[in-house]
Amino acid sequence: MTYLSDFDWNHIRAFLTTAETGSLSAAARQLGQTQPTLSRQIAALEADLGVMLFERVGRSLEITQAGVELLDHTRTMGEAANRISLAASGQAQSIEGSVRITASDVMAAYILPDLLREIRTQAPRLRIDVIASNDIRDLMRREADIAIRHVRPDQPDLIAKLVQEASGHFYATTEYLNRAGRPTCKGELSQHEFISFGDTAQMIAYLKPLCINLSDENFRLGSQNGIVAWEYAKQGFGIAPMSQVVGDATPGVERVIPEMEPITFPIWLTTHRELHTSRRIRLVFDLLAAFLSK
Repeated sequence: MTYLSDFDWNHIRAFLTTAETGSLSAAARQLGQTQPTLSRQIAALEADLGVMLFERVGRSLEITQAGVELLDHTRTMGEAANRISLAASGQAQSIEGSVRITASDVMAAYILPDLLREIRTQAPRLRIDVIASNDIRDLMRREADIAIRHVRPDQPDLIAKLVQEASGHFYATTEYLNRAGRPTCKGELSQHEFISFGDTAQMIAYLKPLCINLSDENFRLGSQNGIVAWEYAKQGFGIAPMSQVVGDATPGVERVIPEMEPITFPIWLTTHRELHTSRRIRLVFDLLAAFLSK
């Protein structure tokens, strides 16, 4: 049996760069190779795998389903190789400039600090600006270099990587639950006060397929700002959904109906195609991918 680790890294890199740039010519320019050389490397990888990774559609090159399935694995290898290269050469210490990360206010305040410490250790001359926002247009307007979002962007000029299927739960303070009672099933949740994060109607619609039937009457308090809404929950105003990472680490609050299945949501890491030509964006993107995948 042949394993991916047995293959020529040059062949894997040729496939990965072609898939992410979208064309042989762009990939060849980035790698400093000729198109025929790149084509031979991809053909060699296809022969080793016994599958077709790309097919011609008119004048464009389209990745096949087999190629899509391989892509995430080769991206992981590429990220690891890049980190090894930077560490071995000491380049990370010399990288400077600014990288702007946009993330939700909750992510920016409660989850990113540990990652920012790691970036400061590896690249102390790098400046990180964090934009706390839920708007993907920050990336499209070039107001940010990397976005962390819960939905995959559909803009063709962006590179998106699914880094985690995260879990969340309902939380409330022990004081609130002692006062209002601890629900034992989803049906009893409609008897409680909830804190709204953003659009109340959207929250109600999102929870309904989960057999959690709430109405406007359940939401007497809320905020568009996630940190503010979570603070209201911490102050005992009612029940709020929150990421498991944040909720479990918050003193004074506990899971509501602990045995209830978690609410799952994706975490997408998104950036411009300049990822391939910017060492500082590449470094931060790879560190974010590794950190958020844990």
